[in-house]
Amino acid sequence: MQLALLMCGAEIFSMTGFAAYTTLLPVLQREWSLSNSEAGLISGIYFAGYVAATPVLTSLTDRVDARRIYLLACFLSVAGAAGFMLFAQGLWSALFFQFLIGAGLGGSYMPGLKMLADQLEGPVQSRAIAFYTASFGIGSSLSIFICGLIGAAFGWQWSFAYGAAGPLFAALMVNVAMPRGRTRAAGLPAPALLDFRPVLRNRRTLPYIIGYSAHNYELFGQRSWMVAFLAFSASLQPAEAPMLLGAATLAAIINMLGPVMSVSGNELAIRFGRTRVIFTFMTASGLVACVLGYTAALPWLLVFLLMALHYGLMLGDSAALTAGVVASAHPDQRGATMATYSFLGFSSAFLAPLVFGVVLDLAGGNRSVVAWGLAFASIGVFGVLAPVARLLYSRRG
Repeated sequence: MQLALLMCGAEIFSMTGFAAYTTLLPVLQREWSLSNSEAGLISGIYFAGYVAATPVLTSLTDRVDARRIYLLACFLSVAGAAGFMLFAQGLWSALFFQFLIGAGLGGSYMPGLKMLADQLEGPVQSRAIAFYTASFGIGSSLSIFICGLIGAAFGWQWSFAYGAAGPLFAALMVNVAMPRGRTRAAGLPAPALLDFRPVLRNRRTLPYIIGYSAHNYELFGQRSWMVAFLAFSASLQPAEAPMLLGAATLAAIINMLGPVMSVSGNELAIRFGRTRVIFTFMTASGLVACVLGYTAALPWLLVFLLMALHYGLMLGDSAALTAGVVASAHPDQRGATMATYSFLGFSSAFLAPLVFGVVLDLAGGNRSVVAWGLAFASIGVFGVLAPVARLLYSRRG
């Protein structure tokens, strides 16, 4: 498990800039006079960068030592965060640098997971993947919490300085301590770099790929707008009952549920079956999402608990999905499989914040409880439809 701990630590450091923008979204939206759609587009472009980088960089790990890809990706993250700090002045410059930060995550998250998976097999591999996947929640939580503190104390630019420092340390950790990753055996023909048809023909991996896309649509739509929603809820509280903690701090606390639920969900999947656990968590989270936005005016503690419940349910299937796709992939196609998995999953992550913001604008703006209710329902819809997907899946089997 030493390698798992190493990669979990590297992942956490590589994500210091992950939530810098979304944590500071209310501040930057006011400062740059952004509409909700524009603010959501900047959130979503992060995942467009991820999607653009993932097919190439993750697929290359079947041919090239994954450590090289990981180091390149870390430097993309550094360039994006440093550029945002120094040069971002509005919509277009923010889009460019957020894209770079997202591309950095695209070249570090899945290649890092492949580096780890290549060293392990069986139940140990599944549990290591669960811990690695859970570390995404730790990294995002720390990014929200620390970027919020730095932004409040020193200004939003210094939050992005912190975002640039972490990936440098992650690159150093992997370069010094991680063994060489597995590549395709010599003499075996390599498929075209971006030919994912063999992956999509694998009937064992395809359900996990589709499930991950639905999972990410809901998860990253919620993550991108969580702080803004909690801030809106705070503005509706009576003067005699203020929120005891800031919106960014509450969001960081909620994100800390992710590692616990991700690991726990994977253990439940090992015991009771992946399919049953995945569909159960998807359905429950979708149902909660469809009512969450309408609760904004309720007492802040209840809003916080409902948001935490929704977040926990969303993360319950995360590690089970990823462990499932890794276990069902052919070893020589693992990089291509994870590239496809991540590409399609984060394509939906790009769309979700934008759709959320568009729904907010069309339904009355971010001062309307009904608009927030409809926006959250827009990301919960696929979870609500999960029972239909399970029925089709069982008939196919």
